[in-house]
This record gives sequence, C-alpha cells and structure tokens, in this order.
Amino acid sequence: MFEKLKRKYLKRQIDENLKGRDLTLRNSSLKRLGFLVDENILLDIETLYDFSKELQIHRKDVKIYSFREVKKKLPTLVQNQINNKDFTWRGDIDNQNATEFLDIPFDVLIGFYSGKNEFLDVMVSKSKAKFKVGFKGGDERLYDLLMDIDPNNIEGFKLELIKYLTILNKIN
Repeated sequence: MFEKLKRKYLKRQIDENLKGRDLTLRNSSLKRLGFLVDENILLDIETLYDFSKELQIHRKDVKIYSFREVKKKLPTLVQNQINNKDFTWRGDIDNQNATEFLDIPFDVLIGFYSGKNEFLDVMVSKSKAKFKVGFKGGDERLYDLLMDIDPNNIEGFKLELIKYLTILNKIN
C-alpha cells in the first residue's frame, strides 16, 4: 500500500516540478554534461566518460548518477547512486548527494533509461539542467529531445546524440 501511495506522490512531484522549469537557457552550448543512469541498462559507467571525451568535454565537467531499484545488501563504495529507499513516501529525495547532483546546472542532462521510471522521472524533473535528452517511451513533458534508439545500443546512441547536438549547435 505504501508503495502505491509513494508512486502517486512521485507523479505529483513530477507535475509540480514541470510547472517551475526555466526554459530560457535551453539553447546554451555544451560545457557540462550529466547522466542519470538505470543500472539495469548500463553497468559500465566508464563508457559514458569515454563518450564525453568524444564530445571534447573534460572528465571533471561530466557527472554520472546511477539508480538501482533495490539496494544491494553488500557494502559498496559507489557514492553517486540512489535507490527507491532514498525516496520518502511523499516522493521527496532523501539523499544529499542526489540533491547536490540535481542542483548542478548542466548544459545537457541525459536520462539513460528506457520507458517510464517514476523515480528517475522525478530526478529529471527536479534537475536544474538546461537541456534534457531521453529515450523513446519516456515522459515527453520531461525532455527537450527524445531519441528513438535502444539504450543498449551504445554506439548508435553516441552517433545519434552527436548528430542532434551538432544540429542544435550545442557542439561544433
């Protein structure tokens, strides 16, 4: 029952966050890049750092935050990770690192997950990112660009993203 209530409040959080989104800086060029990653889709985070080199972005200007539906029982050194237990029953994020990540004004934030995921959708909606990229099947209200490609196809994703960022004058 609490899970159903939590998901209802998550949806309400998304609606509230979308009302306050500032779209005035949407066309800025790419200098800071953020990724919100579902660990069920991509386990090798280093691939995204390598991709940022192709975009000519320094590693210090790339931040990656991952989501895991259920927390592992084993201790982990991963700091930039959130799970469903880090959300209160009212849909608020109870993770200081995640809150700091969402306050960074990324030039581009990529929601690296397919379909709808209420937890990641709330994070995308709370993010202060100027331009947001997602995958087909995601909530269209959250993103400025939805790509019709399978997130598991990393090479295809890279080519498509570079193509669109070039067309939008975010990269040269």
